[in-house]
Amino acid sequence: MQIFTDERAPDAAFEVFPDTILTPIPLGEIFARPQPVEVDLGSGSGQFLIEASQRYPDHNFLGVERLLGRVRKTRRRAWKLGLQNLRVLRFEIDYTVRYLLPPGSIWRFHLSFPDPWPKRRHQRRRVVDQAFFEAVHTALQTRGELWIKTDHAEYFATIRKLVPQALFHLAEWVGDDYPSTDFEDLFALKQLPIYRLRLLKAN
Repeated sequence: MQIFTDERAPDAAFEVFPDTILTPIPLGEIFARPQPVEVDLGSGSGQFLIEASQRYPDHNFLGVERLLGRVRKTRRRAWKLGLQNLRVLRFEIDYTVRYLLPPGSIWRFHLSFPDPWPKRRHQRRRVVDQAFFEAVHTALQTRGELWIKTDHAEYFATIRKLVPQALFHLAEWVGDDYPSTDFEDLFALKQLPIYRLRLLKAN
């Protein structure tokens, strides 16, 4: 695993640069300590990722975000705060889950407010489908979890219908101790409903 730490960008140590995109990332090499790994899929500005890594220092947190500006913002903040249990990967969510995470390596996935692509002709772009659930199941440890939040009622209903009953059990939501995302704060301010789903790996 190659991690760039040149003097011009000391915060680059907080970003993961895979040697190859054809094999899973060796998670044991990118974190300072071997701890349960939580993955924030679509980490955005890094608000949730930063606060969660501070609140739970006994867990490692990996953010997955495709936009360069957001990745750089997150790693700058992580560097200033000295968060050795945080790393961020600039990549697409779908490819990361399917190909870049070792089987049985993740304790918990967080998917917060994914783009609902509300127009019917665009819905094929939605990240949650059967292949996504299968890939998440493969990457999760025994008794691992997938947490999903969305403000979009129709998308939430679709997600619930897509959950493979053979792969996941529906469980009571217990995530209120975790920090909120910037989207969640915005929706709460507008008093809009937020839909939550907690899934446990079945086997």
